Amino acid sequence: MREIVVIGGGASGLAVALETKKRGRDVLLIEREEDLGGILNQCIHNGFGLEVFEEEYTGPEYANKYIEEFLKLDIDYHLNTTVLKIEKTNNYFEITMSSKARGIEKIKAKAVVISTGSYERSRGSIIMPGERPYGVITAGSAQRYLNIDGYMVGKRVFILGSGDIGLIMARRMFLEGAKVLGVAEIMPYSNGLTRNIVQCLDDFDIPLYLSHTVTDVKSGESNRLESIVIQKVDENFNPIENTAKVFEVDTLLLSIGLIPDIALLDNLEVVVDSLTKSAKINQAYETSVRGLFICGNSLQVHDLVDNVTLESIRAGKCVSDYLEKKLEKNNESIDIIPGKNVGYVTPQVLDFSWSPKELIISFRGKKKMEKTKIKVFQNNELVFEKFKQFIVPAEMETIKLDYSKLNKFDELGISLEEL
Repeated sequence: MREIVVIGGGASGLAVALETKKRGRDVLLIEREEDLGGILNQCIHNGFGLEVFEEEYTGPEYANKYIEEFLKLDIDYHLNTTVLKIEKTNNYFEITMSSKARGIEKIKAKAVVISTGSYERSRGSIIMPGERPYGVITAGSAQRYLNIDGYMVGKRVFILGSGDIGLIMARRMFLEGAKVLGVAEIMPYSNGLTRNIVQCLDDFDIPLYLSHTVTDVKSGESNRLESIVIQKVDENFNPIENTAKVFEVDTLLLSIGLIPDIALLDNLEVVVDSLTKSAKINQAYETSVRGLFICGNSLQVHDLVDNVTLESIRAGKCVSDYLEKKLEKNNESIDIIPGKNVGYVTPQVLDFSWSPKELIISFRGKKKMEKTKIKVFQNNELVFEKFKQFIVPAEMETIKLDYSKLNKFDELGISLEEL
């Protein structure tokens, strides 16, 4: 019987494992890839570590700092191991996993932490019209092909979606000698960080077509992509006539969003939030299943890996508290609700069994806003407000609330008010 099993060895899983090990817990980390570090290993651009280390690193450098510490603490881990199923029986979890080295095996654990990250939305998820030629791939897959495997995926490239991975790959492909013809974004604003728009597009004169989407995909005799058509869209995202632009390309990269990877929760009765597409949690990162925790991109898609790390450290502290039985379940809880102009919030539940000094709430705005008041209400009374100069959907916001100002009876509502 293990005390803690952490599933996923990227930034989130490493942070949880380190924090729990430092607190004297027995922890096993399971990673399906052949190396620790997760997606960071293919992110060779810089920009990592500014929050956590106050220094700038590439993805592999950032990961390596945690991997070195992980190895020094002699934490147990399995690589090339896939978790097939998680079941809960009585007061413990049974994890079924498979590996070439050990075959199929089962282990038991008192607590489980899901840190499996996220996966990219594919062409099928947006029902893109046109043919189905070679050359239409996700931006993250192209990043792996280029940065790890050393393969150029194309010479004339267009990118659909202005997420950070797409923006970074626009620059990467340009620097490798490809002709990057543009980036189309269906929203009237970019979904990437402002710094990435400047450093990846503006600095290289790569055009950004806002309120545009791909409306046709065409191939040649070899079934290789030859051209795409983009069109401007109206406020309902319907293509506008006579706005078509044709681009001759051999590669279309899709950067159309990430989805938390929670497939392992299918066998458990976990309550899921339709807004985050992941598990609902309380302020301890605990799901509706007692002893099952989740953090990192498997909980909510972050824009900064530093925030993944900080969130996962907090989750590690809570898992340790759970095992030390520092709480007694009293069934006193209230909901935390996204209000006006708020896309989602985490946690979604404030459980009064847990009593940290402050309540940390993360959320995203629904639209770009300037000069905004973040407001938190309980029973129609204002319990918190904060001025924010800019709110953009691409950037996660975090606020901290004082428990002493909250009651145990009325739900919390978070809203954004334009000034």
